[in-house]
Amino acid sequence: MKHILIKLLDYQYLSREESRELLVAIVKGDVPETQVSAIITTFLMRSISVEEVLGFREALVEMRVSVDLSEYKAIDIVGTGGDGKNTFNISTTACFVVAGAGYPVVKHGNYGATSVSGSSNAMELQGVKFTTDINVLRKSIETSNIAYLHAPFFSPALKAVAPVRKSLGVRNFFNVLGPLINPSDPEYQMLGVYDLSMSRLYSYIYQASKKKFGIVHSLDGYDEISLTGQFKVVSNKGEQLFIPEELGFNRIKQEEIFGGNTVEEVVSVFNKVLNCDATPSQMDVAIVNAAFAIQIIETEKSITECIEIARDSLYGKKALNALKKFVEVNK
Repeated sequence: MKHILIKLLDYQYLSREESRELLVAIVKGDVPETQVSAIITTFLMRSISVEEVLGFREALVEMRVSVDLSEYKAIDIVGTGGDGKNTFNISTTACFVVAGAGYPVVKHGNYGATSVSGSSNAMELQGVKFTTDINVLRKSIETSNIAYLHAPFFSPALKAVAPVRKSLGVRNFFNVLGPLINPSDPEYQMLGVYDLSMSRLYSYIYQASKKKFGIVHSLDGYDEISLTGQFKVVSNKGEQLFIPEELGFNRIKQEEIFGGNTVEEVVSVFNKVLNCDATPSQMDVAIVNAAFAIQIIETEKSITECIEIARDSLYGKKALNALKKFVEVNK
């Protein structure tokens, strides 16, 4: 372990095996918390390599609790977090819009570590009880088209480092890993990233795994489609650059999708959107993110068609109905 720490402090890159070994040691408690903080800080000062990501991922996959929901051919919609924008729970909201439109969703999420509210915060405030019970998870998908996998229940490794991540309060390589370790290994995934270098990194990893994917990044720094300006989408089809106006949306101001300073404030926007009591800007952001997720599944449909499907789900209260059914099964 000492030689790995020396390499990191010397700004050298780790091999895949060294990365796997390091993370296993951290999770087992063999690395003091002060050294864990130093390791995380090191990765803030340089980019992470594909080999390092794959090594870390291998360690987490080895230690996770897997769950087989493959028969549903579901999608996960997730952001890396760490963009510092403190928006409302956009990806979680989009999950329910997609579920309301009739597409199975298996959402993998956690409490907020680098933001005010994570998806698990939003779920808990609905009265949801997290579970690893496969029967409950299957019933949840069959009833509401969505199941929720609370990361600490399925990835004990993430729970082990949660205090350090929370105390640091900034994005780190665990933000990078979270989207890659959904315990159900869903058929489809839409991922939001906070910068273009992350987009290239994930694109390489997804293509190597043959996953059907979409990676979204707003060029002004959001790890989701914010409609505040241009955004890029990378998928199995290649790369595309969009502006809100060409999709029929108004360009919005950053403060219009700010979630708030407390968990309760952030989650209240999530509830308002699904109840169609939110602002047009908040509604539009939920719709556009859901639409691009739907297009990952419905590859032959145009984005205009997918936007209409998402809009019908939200304004037709289908997304809200999905939430109500989901909470009923999971309370």
